[in-house]
Amino acid sequence: MHKPAKDKHFIKQPWYEGGPKAMKQFVTDNLRYPQEALAQRVEGTVTVRFDIDHKGDVVDAKIIGHALGHGCEEEAIRLVKAMKFMVDKPRGLRVVYQKTIQIHFRLPQAAEPAAQLQVQYNYMTTATAPTPDAVEKKPGGYSYNVTIG
Repeated sequence: MHKPAKDKHFIKQPWYEGGPKAMKQFVTDNLRYPQEALAQRVEGTVTVRFDIDHKGDVVDAKIIGHALGHGCEEEAIRLVKAMKFMVDKPRGLRVVYQKTIQIHFRLPQAAEPAAQLQVQYNYMTTATAPTPDAVEKKPGGYSYNVTIG
């Protein structure tokens, strides 16, 4: 009779359902860039250390390292507290886990002014005195406006 192998780790770390890609997608979908940070054109990374209780809820979150300001820290904490993790129950123990995540604030492409190149070209003809063997030219012309960008 063969016994099943015991797991090496008594206490298993919590995980986000769907894995790291799903967590990244959650952050991308729910991140609301603060208006003050948009106005000041602030970009950077906020590092958040947070605690996960035995139910998988985020119970405490705090900023570690460099702060960006302009509302980015508050938005990062709001986003982390909205996450829900999956937790194995280690034999009835109530364990609090600690994790760290980096949330990147990059200005949206629509917020940056698009560089436009404008070209204007005018061509005008004028009436000239008729010559005996030339056809009379009438005034007229062309006008082109081209916008690239």
